[in-house]
Amino acid sequence: MLTRHLDANAALVALIEPLTPCDGFSATNLPGVQVLRASCDVARGPQIYEPSLMIVAQGSKVAYLGPRTLEYGAGHYLIQAMPVPFECETFALPNAPLLGVTVGIDRVVLGELVMAMGVQAGPPPAAQTLESMSSVVLDDAMRNCVERLLQCLHDPLESRIMGPARVRELLFTALRGPQADVLRALVEQQGQFSRIATSLSHLHAHYAEPLNIETLASYAHMSASTFHEHFKRCTLLSPVQYLKRLRLLKAQQLLLLDGMSVAQAAHGVGYQSSSQFSREYKRYFQRNPGEERAA
Repeated sequence: MLTRHLDANAALVALIEPLTPCDGFSATNLPGVQVLRASCDVARGPQIYEPSLMIVAQGSKVAYLGPRTLEYGAGHYLIQAMPVPFECETFALPNAPLLGVTVGIDRVVLGELVMAMGVQAGPPPAAQTLESMSSVVLDDAMRNCVERLLQCLHDPLESRIMGPARVRELLFTALRGPQADVLRALVEQQGQFSRIATSLSHLHAHYAEPLNIETLASYAHMSASTFHEHFKRCTLLSPVQYLKRLRLLKAQQLLLLDGMSVAQAAHGVGYQSSSQFSREYKRYFQRNPGEERAA
């Protein structure tokens, strides 16, 4: 059994490697699908992922979310149901880099699948039992779906014609897996989990604008006090703490990927004061934004 899984992982590695020209996330022929490569260990640091499934074929990662520690290496995949800030550590070797593929969770497609599948037997789980992030064993059904998806990514025409169906197949398979409840909860319109997810979508689209709890609560169709309670339950952060971390993580991308100056990055994510931005950036990342940009 172990040998078979190692061979299956080797097949995934062989399919991912040609799609990763450099370290980091790389786009593919299919929107919403990215491949990931890391040629060496990456120290623990703040991170945020959009709602997605991340399948690791080689190497391993450890996620730290509040009191929880989640390991997901070769033979596992991570379900990121909500874009929650967390800390992540990566383990890889130059001759065996971390390789993976991430597939964005489209709530429209997910909702269509849930509706087509019908209501499952049994009562819905309590909101407090749902986890925004979870690690799942990569079983044969999911592994085969990932392999078919990766195969089509090597052909632009096949990606365009068959890619969306491969993504649907992947989400369908996840909806039959051990974390089906949390995926269903994302599209349960009357559910609190889904409402918080909707407010997070709005926040991510407008994080650089002045926002208040009342505005975010209105997108969740909740009172401000109820919204605050459920938001913190789902993300482990208050809305104000979440917005601050999101802005800092977005600013880091502007500094590293877009080459913006510190002042430009601060303004780009909604800070009025560059000095306040620099203080909060250093407190969060343990280095000031000028050092980040230079490095």
